[in-house]
Amino acid sequence: MDAAGERIPVRAGASPAEIRDDLTRREVRRAAVWLGMASAIALIVLLVQPLLIIFAALVFAALLDGGVRLLGRVLPIGRGWRLLIVCLLTIAFLLGTFYLAGVQIAAQAQQLRSTVEVQALRLSHWLSAQGLMPGANDLGGIAKQAMSSLGRVTSWLGTAAGALTSGFMIVVLGLFIAIEPRGYERGLQWMVPERNRVEFAVTVRRMAQTLRRLLAGRLLGMALEGVLTSIALWIVGVPMALILGILTGLLAFIPNIGAFISGSLMVAVGFSAGAHTGVLALIVYVVVQTFDGYVVIPMVARRTVDLPPALTLGAQILASALFGIMGLALADPMTAMIKTAMERRSENVEEAREGTSS
Repeated sequence: MDAAGERIPVRAGASPAEIRDDLTRREVRRAAVWLGMASAIALIVLLVQPLLIIFAALVFAALLDGGVRLLGRVLPIGRGWRLLIVCLLTIAFLLGTFYLAGVQIAAQAQQLRSTVEVQALRLSHWLSAQGLMPGANDLGGIAKQAMSSLGRVTSWLGTAAGALTSGFMIVVLGLFIAIEPRGYERGLQWMVPERNRVEFAVTVRRMAQTLRRLLAGRLLGMALEGVLTSIALWIVGVPMALILGILTGLLAFIPNIGAFISGSLMVAVGFSAGAHTGVLALIVYVVVQTFDGYVVIPMVARRTVDLPPALTLGAQILASALFGIMGLALADPMTAMIKTAMERRSENVEEAREGTSS
């Protein structure tokens, strides 16, 4: 009946879109679930660039949050003021470093580029003469094919404008998250079913703590490795010791692969000044990496997350193949956070088993 009291005609019979069979209805629901999962995976692949930027912003926010928490132990002031102090100290350190050593770093960077190009050319000619490597023309063709096969996922990293824009967005997002992390955490909890929010909150807190510890250990290792490398190379007379130390410290953020790249640069620059200097550079690299691997890393690992080297290297290989250079840089934090979440899940399973057995 409508508002006027007239009878509304309703058509009888089943709808073409109606499924009355229970078995068919269950199968359609399962197919919808699988289709939704496939659509979600495809969406993640298409949005891999912004997702990586957001994750990098979370890493940057965790780095700022760690500094704010550390500063809070000695300065009983508001969080906003502590965050401002951390940002100002970071900017002052970067500006001071480049102001005091900017001219020397710029000159050494140009010299380093020329030296590495000459050494790489000599090595390729020697390998070609031995029949162990294709010729220069073949190498050029291989390089072009490799660059063209990177695909859409990492093509945005090829331009300076894209890199600058991505870096700016990472800094801005990281600052916003670090200013009020509790608000974003409450927003994520709201998206989780109510019965799982407590467990979700505990897991997120543990993942954030693991990320802060990992970054603190990385920063300490980067500083020690960079300073030790610069001093040791300067003592043995290797050219461009300052820029090599800075590059070694920066590349130390990427375990295993970063050390190999920095070591190759040291040896190349060392041999450009003579065989004796090249051998000394190789010795410095071995000594610094040994000290870092057997003294610095174990000391830091006791207070930070413990990641097996094979797991870290495997994650770096997969992340670099899928997401390019940014994936390589973020592979370590990704692995640490996934490991923490899986450990928390394992703890819940063990607690459930104990509760069932008792």
